[in-house]
Amino acid sequence: MTRLAHTLLLRLLALAAAGLALQPLAAQAQDWPTKPVRLISSFPPGTPGDVIARLIQPALQVAWKQSVIVDNKPGAGGNLAALDVAHARDEHTLLVGPDTILTINPHLYKKLNIDLRTALQPVTYLASFNQTLVCNPQARIESLKAFSQLPATALYASGGTGSPSHMTMELLLTTQGTQLVHVPYKGPGPAALDVMARHVDCGFIVSSVVLPYVQSKRLQAIAVSGQARSVQMPTVPTVAESGYPGFDATFFETLLAPASMPAARVDQISRDVRAAIEAPDVKARLAEIDLRVEATTPQEARRRSEQDYAKWGAVAQRAQIQLD
Repeated sequence: MTRLAHTLLLRLLALAAAGLALQPLAAQAQDWPTKPVRLISSFPPGTPGDVIARLIQPALQVAWKQSVIVDNKPGAGGNLAALDVAHARDEHTLLVGPDTILTINPHLYKKLNIDLRTALQPVTYLASFNQTLVCNPQARIESLKAFSQLPATALYASGGTGSPSHMTMELLLTTQGTQLVHVPYKGPGPAALDVMARHVDCGFIVSSVVLPYVQSKRLQAIAVSGQARSVQMPTVPTVAESGYPGFDATFFETLLAPASMPAARVDQISRDVRAAIEAPDVKARLAEIDLRVEATTPQEARRRSEQDYAKWGAVAQRAQIQLD
């Protein structure tokens, strides 16, 4: 055998050996899932995250060739579901819930025996949602300028202490340099009802809840909290358009995984979920309830989560908000 032939043979043997070494890794990557996948929804049935989970469930079952089970585990602002997923070790348990689990809750719940920001990792942001500042029509508050002139004794409603509606209002009041009295409710539904009954004049309440009341003119919409106007309420300006440039209180429904899950698995799940949620029929259904599909990579989701954690931490500190 010539030296050249010998050299080529050695190279072929080396390549073959490398291929054999990679085969178990490739098989391992394609081996998931090996049993049903649980999507733990951190809020009750019918809430945005739960709706998203059930809409993408059929496509994920096809992609993963396994059953996908949606379990609701509400409580403690999403912390109960988050703890369940954080302690999962089988790579078949995922969390569907608002980004506030990682961006707001750590500032408010100081006595958790686990740091959710290190115990969980973002897989993808699913959809964004806003809060809408609504007032009782009889209050005759028709602009953000009129709202800013309310006396400090005026009441405002929220979906609960530390909720997105509460944090959004505190961010606005800080931006305006004004003050109002907070009245927390057990969810955005009861808050909206009491604004309609004029037990309180106004409130920042999640857009999907107040949408039908605005359309029926039982509530007056003043401004939207995010960067873009609502598709369903296109005539309502954003807070930024109403005299406060740069104001942004956008929130997101997210998919989270245990921090122990390998990056390759996270990337795979992210790709499959993004394909499911970007299906035209899913996007159209979510638009009907004022949710805008986002479908970010894990890296993009992580960057946004870090930014919003810092922003809401400053709001919580200024407003002295803590829940334990």
